[in-house]
Amino acid sequence: MTLPPSTVPALLQRSAREFGQHTYLVTPTDRLTYEQAEQRSAHIARWLLSEGIGKGSRVGLFFPNGVDWVIWWLAVSRIGALAVPLSTLYTPAEIAKVSRLADLVLLVAPPDVLGIDVAERFETAWPQLSGQRAGHLALTAAPYLRRIVFTAGSHRRWATGFDDGAAGVPAEILAAAEAEVFPADLAVTVHTSGSTADPKGVLHTHGTLVRQTSTWAGAVRMVTKSEGPPRILSAMPFFWIGGLLAVTGALHEPVTVIAMPRLDAGTALDLVERERATGVVGWPAFTQKLREHPTFAERDLSSAPMLRDGPLDVAMVDVPDGYPVHRTMSETAGGFVFTDMRIVDDTGAPVPDGTVGELLVRGIGVMAGYNKRERWETFDDDGWYHTGDRVYRRAGDPRLFYVGRTTELIKAAGANVSPLEVEAVIEEFADVAQCLVLGLDDPVRGEQVCAVVVPADADAGVDVTSLAERTRAQLSAYKVPTRWAVTTSDQIPTLPSGKFDRKTLRARIIDGLL
Repeated sequence: MTLPPSTVPALLQRSAREFGQHTYLVTPTDRLTYEQAEQRSAHIARWLLSEGIGKGSRVGLFFPNGVDWVIWWLAVSRIGALAVPLSTLYTPAEIAKVSRLADLVLLVAPPDVLGIDVAERFETAWPQLSGQRAGHLALTAAPYLRRIVFTAGSHRRWATGFDDGAAGVPAEILAAAEAEVFPADLAVTVHTSGSTADPKGVLHTHGTLVRQTSTWAGAVRMVTKSEGPPRILSAMPFFWIGGLLAVTGALHEPVTVIAMPRLDAGTALDLVERERATGVVGWPAFTQKLREHPTFAERDLSSAPMLRDGPLDVAMVDVPDGYPVHRTMSETAGGFVFTDMRIVDDTGAPVPDGTVGELLVRGIGVMAGYNKRERWETFDDDGWYHTGDRVYRRAGDPRLFYVGRTTELIKAAGANVSPLEVEAVIEEFADVAQCLVLGLDDPVRGEQVCAVVVPADADAGVDVTSLAERTRAQLSAYKVPTRWAVTTSDQIPTLPSGKFDRKTLRARIIDGLL
């Protein structure tokens, strides 16, 4: 297999050179060609270099899906800095936590994100901001963060404004900097909930990110049953691996990525019609919302026949046994093409085709590791990463079919939720003595988050509506339990080891015993 240009700046330069006039990104209000993406990101990259940002600098990007997200991400990547996309769903507490975990030195945002006053949100995240001076921030909760840059004006004394007219360093300095970006350099950190209370930062090099996204366009042609340059509506946020896969994958060949700042069924259908989209890539719950929209039946969706006639889940296209194709994961940058894979039984022995086992991955298609974790904490002695995913293969079929997973992560509407993170928040409430969080099967969301709580005062009990509201103030909406069970501590089963028996607890909830 021929390796693609193996850094983001090299890939961008090739796309601008070979199909620069093709439309790269479309939003409800904007359009961007590959040539424009190269030119606009170059301007920002030169400014970043003039501000002392360069190889290895950790830069947070707090943007909704759109043109600004793409050009700032490209600019950061071009100078060898490490891009750290931040979820626009984050609460102030989560913004502060991830900024600290990622060791951000610079954070970039627009003044408004989906109706949120970003300056106010940052001041809630870091109360120390008030009274500080732009460019010289000193925050104990984010000790490396020196600047917060707004892409448009802000009256906050602590904020640095981005001057779109600033010259930055000369173009030849940018070219020299890009020449020093190597495939082995870290390119991006994608934060995903893990088996701990803190989100895990998945680190990818330029080489891995570029290689693993190289077959994306071909894959979407296959699942959308279309030919020619794809025009794909990406219903995935760019700050998670699904959206990053789209904007990077679209640099390999002429593709038009269609995106929205927030998911809205009516807007999505307008874009599909207007832009003649060939398909929608997203989670089944959103596809269902499209089909339930009152105007769906009258829409001209002839350019995207699978949207009307195909399965809700694109991972269910042409599957033989009713199990979806494995969508891949953050740890493999959204692809499996350059990944060594092994499916093993409980003893670690490989299983034959057709037998379910745990998926192990390693090689040049796998993450460099988790931020702030040593290699031995992530990979085994032979270099394998144990995914916890239960999969199987069929003879003669290169695809992996996903059955489930052995870990306790909850997959709610496509997003990973760490039970420990949710438990840590709820157990801080004075009226809660104990909390266990687990996932329950849900036909729309895949799984719903369920919290089992023991009141601090058995006679007073707890108000679950109030619990949900308080949890929502500290966690993203998708992490907030949608089902609650109030019980006593003696009703929570334990294993002989003393650990909670989550499997039995889940069964009791399903059976209506709690």
